Amino acid sequence: MVKSANNPGGTPIEVFDGYRTALAANRAQFYLDVASGPFYGFNRPGAKVSEGLIRNWWRQGMMGGAKAHYDCIKVFSETDLSDDLKRIDVPVLVMHSEDDQVVPFGDSAPLAVKLLKQGSLKIYKGLPHGMFASHPEIINPDILAFLKA
Repeated sequence: MVKSANNPGGTPIEVFDGYRTALAANRAQFYLDVASGPFYGFNRPGAKVSEGLIRNWWRQGMMGGAKAHYDCIKVFSETDLSDDLKRIDVPVLVMHSEDDQVVPFGDSAPLAVKLLKQGSLKIYKGLPHGMFASHPEIINPDILAFLKA
C-alpha cells in the first residue's frame, strides 16, 4: 500500500506513521476513531452510524497485543505480496469498493486481480472498507454466488 518506486500510486508513508503514532498514544481511542470514521464510512454524509459495529471493532482491536498491532501497520502497508499472488492457482474473488477510505481502490484490487491466475474482481460503489460487516445483505450473496460457481 505504501508509496514506493514499485508502487508510485501508493499511500505516503506519513499516513501509516500517523496510524502508528495514534496507536501508540492511545490505542483504545485509535480503535474508536478508525471505526467511527473511515473503516465503516461513518464519516460520509448521510451515513447510518452503527454503534454496535464501532464497539465490536473496538473490542476486537483491544483483544490483541499493542506491539502486534503496531507491527501490523508496517506489515499491511509495506509488504509486497505480488509474488505470492502470482503463485495462487485457484479461483479467487477480490471484492473492493471504489469508496474505500482505508485501502485506495486504484492501488489495490485492480492490480491484485491482474496477478492472480484465476482472479475475479467485484467492484462496489459507495461501500466502506468494512463492507463485509456494514453491508452483509450485499456482500454475502456475492460470496455465495462465487462459491457456487
